[in-house]
Formats: sequence, structure tokens, C-alpha cells
Amino acid sequence: MIIELDYESETPIYLQLRNEIVRGIGSGQFKYGETLPAVRTLAKDLQVNTMTVSKAYNLLKQEGYIVTDRRHGAKVCPNRDESDEYRQKLEQEISLIASEAIVKGMDKEDFMTLCQNMLQTISFTSPRLKNQS
Repeated sequence: MIIELDYESETPIYLQLRNEIVRGIGSGQFKYGETLPAVRTLAKDLQVNTMTVSKAYNLLKQEGYIVTDRRHGAKVCPNRDESDEYRQKLEQEISLIASEAIVKGMDKEDFMTLCQNMLQTISFTSPRLKNQS
């Protein structure tokens, strides 16, 4: 997977890295059970501090996207969360994205088409979504 970071962004690098890995998992570029690059290797490849990668990995671990151990490193794991807390968080994020789209002039139909296209792209590669299509 090619990880793209914007070093000029106001979004912290560790958070950008976390988001890129989640996108990679969702799109199937990282498969369940696949080992992620070692912290030092990824830091060197991205030209960032090892603490930045470590912070991203710790966040991914807390959120249940990866598991880690000293001998096998970080591995992608299935992350099923159907809790009300997660649903509320997701609703808030979608509400923000929809509001931004409206403010920027996108109409409802275009927004819904964009969402459907994104989900269609992801659903072809994600085993959980593929079974629900």
C-alpha cells in the first residue's frame, strides 16, 4: 500500500497514518491477518520519527484494527463494532462531512451518489461488506 502523508496539513502525522491504514484495511489493500511493516521500517520509509508510527499503531490497537506482539509485530485483525457508542460517533462524522458538502455547494443527490460509489468500491474488497451486498 502506498501511504500518502501531507506534511503541510494541520492534521497530525500519526493521525494521517492511522487514517491511511484504516483506508487500506477497508479497501482490502491490507488483508486480515497481514503483518504491517515494523515501526522502524515504516518510520524510515515515510521519513518520520519512530514515535509517530508507534503512536499511530497504538491508536489502531486501541481501536481494534490491529493486534500487536513482540514476536510477530502488528497484524490486521477483524474489527466488528456494532455498539451504540460507535454508531453515534459515525453519525457525528457523517453529519459533519454532509454539512461540509452542503456548505461547499454539493446537492443531496450528488452527495448520495458519491457515498454509494465509495461504498461500492470498498464493498468489492472488504469481506465483511461483500457478504452484506
